[in-house]
Amino acid sequence: MNGTRDSAARLSAAIKPVADIDIVLCPPFIHLSAASGTCLLGAQDVSVQNDGAYTGDISAAMLKDMGCQYVIVGHSERRQHHAETDKIVADKATKAIESGLIPIICVGESKEQREGGLTKQVIETQVAGSVPSSATGKTIVIAYEPVWAIGTGLVASLDQIAEVHGQVRELLEKQLADGADLRIIYGGSVKPDNAREILGLADVDGALVGGASLKPESFLEIVRSVQV
Repeated sequence: MNGTRDSAARLSAAIKPVADIDIVLCPPFIHLSAASGTCLLGAQDVSVQNDGAYTGDISAAMLKDMGCQYVIVGHSERRQHHAETDKIVADKATKAIESGLIPIICVGESKEQREGGLTKQVIETQVAGSVPSSATGKTIVIAYEPVWAIGTGLVASLDQIAEVHGQVRELLEKQLADGADLRIIYGGSVKPDNAREILGLADVDGALVGGASLKPESFLEIVRSVQV
């Protein structure tokens, strides 16, 4: 919940298409039109409902009509502040897929869960419960976002990131026929000074960028870090 129509438009205008790199902007709903034009467009959430008396909700069909190709579901802040369960996340992902959107399904553990040695259990439960049965490796993206590293300035170590991404890959290869082809991206205080190392890890296929995306120059540095 940041920025203005003008800042969304400036960020979009600053981004030039890069070969072999998908760049997706996911601004607040009211700034979707301002951010469209130069790269792929996504939203930050979607309703489980198709239409009707659900004031304030935005349906998958509405997002598709606005030109969206992606939508984030199950972000840790939605899980925390809106009590979204794995079932709700799976239902939202299903609606997205049915409308031709690619859901970016977020999973991740809290600080207490990490310190309690529960990371693997939490990730396994969230992946199993949040990925809908209709999903394929081509129709969804998984984002690992350690909750304790979002907006805190803390970053998971390369070993921690690699371990969880490897676990997610293993789980999805069992759950989906084409799980080996699915994109798994990392989100958690990704910045220009750490992006290259993180994105160079096995099974890290991209980044879910938060605060660093609010300034075009820092976001573009992250984009450039994956160019070869």
